[in-house]
Amino acid sequence: MVKMKINLTILLGLLFFSFGLWAQKSSVNVSGTIKDKASGNTLPFVNIVLKKMADSLFIAGTISNDDGLFTLSNVKPGDYLLEVSYIGYKKNSSPLFIGSNSEFIDLGAFVLEEDVQQLDEVVVIAQQDAVASAMDKKTYSVDDNVSQSGGSVLQSMNNLPGVTTQDGQVLLRGNNQVVVLIDGKQTAITGFGNQNGLDNIPASAVEKIEIINNPSARYDANGNAGIINIILKKEEETGLNGKAGIAAGLGALWVRKENLPGIRPQYQLTPKINPSLSLNYRKKKVNLFLQADNLYTETLNKNEFVTRTYDDGTVINQQLKRNRNTNFFTSRAGVDWFMSEQNTLTVSGYFSQESIKDYGDQPFFSGTTGESLRLWQFLEDEVLTAAMASFVFEHKFLQPGHKLNIGFNYTFDREDEKYFFTNTTPSFTAEESFFLIADQKVADFTIDYTKPLKHGLLETGFKFRRRTIPTDMQFNPSDENSVLDTGADGVATYKETIPALYGNYTYEVKKLEAEIGLRVEYVDLEYDVDPNHNTYQSDGYTYFQPFPNARLSYKINDQNKLSVFYNRRVDRPDEVDIRIFPKYDDSEIIKVGNPALQPQFTNSFELGYKNSWDEGYFYGAAYHRMADGTITRIATTVDTTNLIYNISQNAGKSSNTGIEVVISQELSDKISINLNLNGYYNQIDSFTVVNQYPIENTFTAQQQEVYSGNIKLNTNFKFGKNTEAQLTAIYLAPDIIPQGTIDSRFSLDVGVKRAIQKGKGELFLNATDLLNTMVIRKEIKGNNFFYTSADYYETQVIRFGYNYKF
Repeated sequence: MVKMKINLTILLGLLFFSFGLWAQKSSVNVSGTIKDKASGNTLPFVNIVLKKMADSLFIAGTISNDDGLFTLSNVKPGDYLLEVSYIGYKKNSSPLFIGSNSEFIDLGAFVLEEDVQQLDEVVVIAQQDAVASAMDKKTYSVDDNVSQSGGSVLQSMNNLPGVTTQDGQVLLRGNNQVVVLIDGKQTAITGFGNQNGLDNIPASAVEKIEIINNPSARYDANGNAGIINIILKKEEETGLNGKAGIAAGLGALWVRKENLPGIRPQYQLTPKINPSLSLNYRKKKVNLFLQADNLYTETLNKNEFVTRTYDDGTVINQQLKRNRNTNFFTSRAGVDWFMSEQNTLTVSGYFSQESIKDYGDQPFFSGTTGESLRLWQFLEDEVLTAAMASFVFEHKFLQPGHKLNIGFNYTFDREDEKYFFTNTTPSFTAEESFFLIADQKVADFTIDYTKPLKHGLLETGFKFRRRTIPTDMQFNPSDENSVLDTGADGVATYKETIPALYGNYTYEVKKLEAEIGLRVEYVDLEYDVDPNHNTYQSDGYTYFQPFPNARLSYKINDQNKLSVFYNRRVDRPDEVDIRIFPKYDDSEIIKVGNPALQPQFTNSFELGYKNSWDEGYFYGAAYHRMADGTITRIATTVDTTNLIYNISQNAGKSSNTGIEVVISQELSDKISINLNLNGYYNQIDSFTVVNQYPIENTFTAQQQEVYSGNIKLNTNFKFGKNTEAQLTAIYLAPDIIPQGTIDSRFSLDVGVKRAIQKGKGELFLNATDLLNTMVIRKEIKGNNFFYTSADYYETQVIRFGYNYKF
């Protein structure tokens, strides 16, 4: 019995010993997060080195990723020294014991403290590549865009690689189906569907701009060309700090083309002024922030000369001149409550009001006799008011990067437009008007969950949106000779419900990265039309669709990387595309929506390559997009009045194929360049559509195709330690637009800024379109007409300003 007990004891001992040997790990994966001590923000591209404690022998090294996370793989158990270093920060050295009980060790957060040297006013600037390591997005600091300081966000974007602007909208790689976000959210300011308002958001309010050509499933599925994320300024340093600034400018320095006879003068020497203030106060568990900007501008917003030629020989020469006064006030305030190490609640509010007054003249003359046919003069008085309340709760789990976010956003905005016009012809004069009220209400509820894994990241979440827009259009015709279609006003209501689920998984090993995601959306859209409307009836659509995304990247070596992408996305018609009321901004080219409009679905493919070296990098991408149900506007004439009706329609299939190249190089410690080349082939297949307004008519278009592109060269100069300058040259090649073409364009921008007051103050001076060469020339062909146009709107602006940080 004793022998048996001894044997059993030995057996159990050997068994437990063998389990212990099996449980001990021969190698361990070590992870952690790097943060700034003062702000708590994560730090990307920080150097992490692991050394043997005994002899300081180098064992492993890496850098933190875009989110501050790092991983050291296949580390043997033992005693080590972990060194964390970053330019401008004090080195953090910590002893580290790595045991063998777990395959994974999470070191938590390492904090780095800024290394502020008071001996001399030395400023060390570390600048990361604009193109992210995954090649899925490009990030640009607005402060680095010296030649566009003091202007609007739209003007600032005009200098960014891959971006062009046209008719107040942003195009990515020649495509305007772009979703614009503010701090990762859709807002009334930039549009919940079609982009808008970018020309009136002050660039002074913006920290950086992200261009996301290949969005993952965590983003909404709309926007086939990609996403632009505008990140507003927000400080989080301890105590009271902030930034104040003032910018002013003058535009339309001289008349580029004289008016046609009989109208009011064009705006000249148009003033601009933009005061701004950003405040932040942080103490213990509370962070308060406030930001306010006011941008007042007078602009020659449009100065378009048009010649229309009809098949019957009629020729009409016209001009549309619009002098615009705009005041745009925007404010953002909120509080971050750090309830504990793991829980944060952020409550914020956003309020803006944009007041626009357009003083317009539109004369019409016979192209054959020169006689005056009509003079249309108008005042458009529009006020756009928006308010948003946001509640975000974040729970951070013990593992770095492992978190849960729950958010609710409610937005209300009102479009209040009053349009007064006088219509003068040789036989009569009539004064008429129309009023529009549109109230948009949007509620978004979101849940987002993120968990870092051994070799990647898992993201999943849910979003629910309810959006309603009741619209009331009232025509006020004269007693006789009215040009208003009095049966086409009334009321309509846009109602949109979108629940969505998504999941996205990223896997990464030494040489290979893979990402796969799926977003599933159900959309129910109803558009209720006034039963008394003379043309349209209530309509809408529903769909339940998957939107997958995928990325596969291969790291050839530390300097070279290949990535391939796939995305399926949708562009849903926005309310203004559907809006049934004729718009008389141009008295003889009338825009009307279409409630029968359907979504546009797009599949996109991309191959990217990045090569990095010490003083720069090369980024190249080849892409191809195929769209079905292309949303566009069709210009037609239907009667003997020579009026042109611009109707929203689905034009069938289209494609966009191209190559984008970005080359960034420091030529010396004084000069650096960033060259962007973008060439593409656009094709719109032949199509036939039936327009309902003003009467049923059929339009057929032949296939359109063109090779186009653009070139942008940003050259940056440093003069001493306090002065920087930038010269930007932009060339846009001819391109196709619906039913026509747009001619080539060129501009040259220049700017300079100087740091003063020991780096706390800054002076800047810049000029956009220095040579005054940016003119928009178009050719449009319709069913029985064609027209050519040249728009000499205001593009040349000189600005100067001052900013102070405290």
